[in-house]
Amino acid sequence: MSRTLEVTVLSAENLRINQKSVKKNAFVSVQPESSNACTTRMDSEGGSYPSWNEKLVMDLPMHARFITAEVKCKTTMGITSVGIAQVPVSDFLGGYIPENQLHFLSYRLWDSKCRRNGVINISVRVKIPENCFQAPSRPVKGIPAPVADQTKIHAHAHGVVTGIPVYWSNSAPNKF
Repeated sequence: MSRTLEVTVLSAENLRINQKSVKKNAFVSVQPESSNACTTRMDSEGGSYPSWNEKLVMDLPMHARFITAEVKCKTTMGITSVGIAQVPVSDFLGGYIPENQLHFLSYRLWDSKCRRNGVINISVRVKIPENCFQAPSRPVKGIPAPVADQTKIHAHAHGVVTGIPVYWSNSAPNKF
């Protein structure tokens, strides 16, 4: 089983090879854990920072814990790895955010000698299958927070309490 993942590789910053800035011929390979990699086009125009703004669509295995984004560069010596970032799946999947939510993320890149080597900027969206039920998206509303002295409430300062649902089974031993 897997999910469909859309990763848009936006740009990178402060990339270096042998102390020199990478200005062109850079591309990015994105690979979910134990799956095939997808690659962007090469940024041949150059400039201060490489940019791609390219959407890569791939399968994300249900057991995957991270995806790997690797920036590479074509040099006169061949293809060189500039830096790698490990993106935890938990950064964009799970919790209280709907799966179809778009996430803008930035990660530090590390070179082959474990040195910092720039930053990669991406956006990620987990696509929901069309035949899958999804609850309608509505703003979350809370319960007004109680205030001891009602005269101290300003017209613009309203406290809100948001609850987090907690579930437990009656068959589990009660340890309270």
